[in-house]
Amino acid sequence: MDDTERGDGPERVVRVRARGHEHVLAEHESTFEVTSDDWLTPAGDCIVGVEADRVPSDLDPAFVEACRAADATVAATLAAGGREQTVTGRGHPDLTFADDRSMVFRTSDYVDDRTVMVAADAAAADLDRDLVAALADGAELTVTLRVT
Repeated sequence: MDDTERGDGPERVVRVRARGHEHVLAEHESTFEVTSDDWLTPAGDCIVGVEADRVPSDLDPAFVEACRAADATVAATLAAGGREQTVTGRGHPDLTFADDRSMVFRTSDYVDDRTVMVAADAAAADLDRDLVAALADGAELTVTLRVT
C-alpha cells in the first residue's frame, strides 16, 4: 500500500513512519506530537515519535483539503511494538498543514501550522502505557492517518 492513497468512498489515508526515543514520556494532557527532529529532551512530554519521514507540508493536497472540511473526521492509528491505538478527532477549515517539522494532534480546537487534528479523544497522557513503553525503548512507529 502506498503512503498516500484514496480509500473506499471519500476516505483518504496517509502513513507516517517514525521511531520512538528513550525520552518519550507521553505525559502531556492536551496534545501528542510526531516530529522530524532526530532528538528529544525530557521536556518534550507530548512527543511520541522522532525522525518522522513526513511532515504536514509533505502531505498530499487532496488529503489536506479533505481535512479542511467542516465535517471531516480524522483518525490517527499509532502502531509500535506490537501495540496499536486509534485516536479520533476532527478536521478544521483553518488547517494549513504548512509546518515542515512536526505534526500535532490536539484535544482542543486550537489551530496552527503544525495542527493536523483538533478535538482529539486522547492526548499523550491517555495513550496505552505499553505502547508508550515500546516507544521509549525506540520501537518503530507507524502513524496511519485517515480522513472521512
